[in-house]
Parts: sequence; C-alpha cells; structure tokens
Amino acid sequence: MKDKIFKSLLFFAAALILILTAGIVYSLVIRSTDAFARFGFWQFVTSPEWDPRPESEHYGALSFIVGTLMTSVLALFFCIPFSFPVALFTGEYFKGKKVASLVGSVVNLLAGIPSIVYGLWGFYTLRPIIISLGLNEQGFGVLTASLVLAIMIIPYASSLTSEFLSMVPNDLKEGAYSLGATRLEVISRVSFPAAASGILASYILALGRALGETMAVTMLIGNTNNIPSSLIDTGNTMASVIANQFGEASGLKLSSLIAIGLLLFLITAVINSIAKLAMKRIKS
Repeated sequence: MKDKIFKSLLFFAAALILILTAGIVYSLVIRSTDAFARFGFWQFVTSPEWDPRPESEHYGALSFIVGTLMTSVLALFFCIPFSFPVALFTGEYFKGKKVASLVGSVVNLLAGIPSIVYGLWGFYTLRPIIISLGLNEQGFGVLTASLVLAIMIIPYASSLTSEFLSMVPNDLKEGAYSLGATRLEVISRVSFPAAASGILASYILALGRALGETMAVTMLIGNTNNIPSSLIDTGNTMASVIANQFGEASGLKLSSLIAIGLLLFLITAVINSIAKLAMKRIKS
C-alpha cells in the first residue's frame, strides 16, 4: 500500500513538471504571436533593428542573439583554462584528500554567490581595471561582462568535470599503472578519453548556464541595442534586454520581448539536449 502511494506521488510530481513546462512554452508562444505575425519569424530573428518609436516601430532580435552568443562563448573560452585544472586537482590528483575537499567547498561557495553580487564586484572592481588598461573609456562592454560570466560558470564546469573524472573505473587506471604509465600518462591517455563525453557535456551545460545569466551581464555589458563590433564594444543580451525594458513595455514591444524570451528558451533547450546526448554516450 505504501509503495503504491509513493509511486503515485512520484507520478504526480513528474506530471506536474511536464504540465508546468508545457504551460510555460504555451504562454511564451501565445504572447509572442503578435511579434511573429507582424514581422515574421525569420525576419524577427535576422533583423538587428530595435526601434520603439511609434511612427517607425520595428523590432528584431539579431543584436541580442549575437550579444548573447558572444558573451557566453567568450566566457566559456575564459572558463576552460581555470575550471579544468581545478577539476583535475579535486577529481584526480588529490581525490579523497582534505585539500581537495577544501577546494571543493570553496568552489561550491562560489557557485552559491548570487549573480547580483558578481555584478557589483564587476562594476566596482573589474570595470575600473578595464578603464585603467585603456581598453574602454567607461569599462562597460562584452569583454567585461564575459570575464565576470566566466568566473560565475567556473564552479559549475569544474564540479561537473570533476564528477565525470571520478567516474572513470579504477581498473582502467590500475591497468595503465601496471604497464608502467605515469600519472600524467594515465590522465591523458586513460581518464581523459574515458570521460571525454562527460567533460564535453559539462562545458556545454556551463554554456547553457551562461546563456541565461541576467543581472551581472545587465550591469556590465553597456545595454546598447546594437551588434557588438568588437570585444570592448557595448551591447545587450537576450536576457538583459528583457530585464531592462520589460517593465515599461506594452503592445508590440512587449510581444517582441516575450518572443526573445521564447528564442532564449529554445536555444537553451537545444544546448541542454546536446549535453544530454553527450552524457548518454559516456553512460554507454
């Protein structure tokens, strides 16, 4: 009897999640219909123009899609040289030791810091450094936002990578050691190839995490509705333009912002699906 009740609760929870997801998608699609009907899906996605003036009202998402991809991919590029060594430290070289536990605790602490705190740190600490280096007069831009975003996803990527490295069977490693392989050779020729799909999935998921970041990026990217022409140029992401303009939007502009939210949802879903396929490969 208890087992049936427990299974029923599990089924109810799973059904509720599916219903909530379907409800979110339905709401986004319905409320973005006006924008897609006015401009067309393809034109909306490929147009860089964002003009809210009533006499020439026109909205396009290309500038924000480019800004989102630029900041996220650049953040991932900055993240890898730091997150991968941390993962090796905690999941391979010092696995099970107190120092690895300490580093892991610090990484988890960084992962738990609210994004607004990272934004404030970037605004008052990193931005003046960018200005002092002469890279940007005001310190805002894609580079500043990407650097802070990279720091935010380092704990996420390193902890997942460490987990996948620790999942590599010890029999494989011991077999390599018995053949005279060094620690570096075991990592490069046994652990890394065995966990490669999982490591790839870790960084894809970290990229998905970066795509939807809002507050820190909003505070540092400069919030201009143009396609960034360089790393020190200002711009907007899909999340930041929604955060900045949603409160005062109505009519067609509101529908366009919701359409951008739908596009961000779809992009994130595709990224997560790719990561899921990579994780299936390592499980097999």
